[in-house]
Amino acid sequence: MRIDLIIESNKSVEEFTRLGHMAEEYGLGCIWVPNSANGRDPFVSFTPLAMDSQRIAMGPMAISPFELHPIKMGASLLTLNEISGGRAAIVVGGGGGVAENIGQRPKTVIQPMRECIEILNMMAAGEAGKYAGDFFPVAWLDTRWVTQPPPMIYAGANGPKMLAAAAAYAAGIMVSDFVPSRIPRVHQIIDPILQARGVDPATYPLNNFWAWHVKEDPVAARDESAIYLCVRGTIYDDYLYDVLDEDEAAIVTAHIGSFAKAYYQKSPHIEGVPVEIVDKIIAQGTSASSLENIAVEVERFREFERAGLPEISLKVFGDPETAIKNIGEHIVPALS
Repeated sequence: MRIDLIIESNKSVEEFTRLGHMAEEYGLGCIWVPNSANGRDPFVSFTPLAMDSQRIAMGPMAISPFELHPIKMGASLLTLNEISGGRAAIVVGGGGGVAENIGQRPKTVIQPMRECIEILNMMAAGEAGKYAGDFFPVAWLDTRWVTQPPPMIYAGANGPKMLAAAAAYAAGIMVSDFVPSRIPRVHQIIDPILQARGVDPATYPLNNFWAWHVKEDPVAARDESAIYLCVRGTIYDDYLYDVLDEDEAAIVTAHIGSFAKAYYQKSPHIEGVPVEIVDKIIAQGTSASSLENIAVEVERFREFERAGLPEISLKVFGDPETAIKNIGEHIVPALS
């Protein structure tokens, strides 16, 4: 299994480059930066690391064509790809926080995402011509300046319709907050479509955004995970039933605002939700073990791998340097 790293976009370029070098030295596959309306530009922040590293891939996640036109997205991605010698990557999303923040929340995402990725693929191939899209028509594009192999372009997809659509055209798919039991359901959707494309499902890049809260202190690990449950898919819609029974899920749904309140107050206390239920979500929907019990996480990732997940992206919080060290020393060797 390939282990990737996700670092917040609030880091200085110097710190980001240092952390990227650490990740490369520990054998991680890719370093990602979440796309943020209020963070540093991910393409620009990667430049020093791209120029002074050899193996690790790098890129932003997830960028919507409703916030950045595919032509400009492609120009930034391919410039980073040239600088890094072909190691750039990107996750294309349909909407997201930035698009909503600027009043561009889309009413439909399936076709716009496909058009965006088709434009990126056309640009990455170093072609010249027009693109006759319904959402993003392009009168003329010309990227014959491209010299490097194409960057890795993932479609961000979670729901069944998005997964099926992405499997028909995307080079890879990234899901988010999927527990191991959900991975076989993904393959039931995408594998027949991949096979119809002539793509081997066993080698298809399928990645999963996963929260990492492993710490020396188990209480600190648990509390940090609780604070960030508001931004985990696990507490919403049918995700809940992967980790809770119907009665427990009803309690969470009735108090969903409490998770948001805890997130904004940076408090581990979820008002109205029994601690036992919160702990159950944390235990099954995140990695929040103590360092002493990190073998639990090793086994979780092996379960992911057995279920058919070849890549996982670990979102680190708090002290990223310690997180990289723990991931590099315990998870990467066990999964290599």
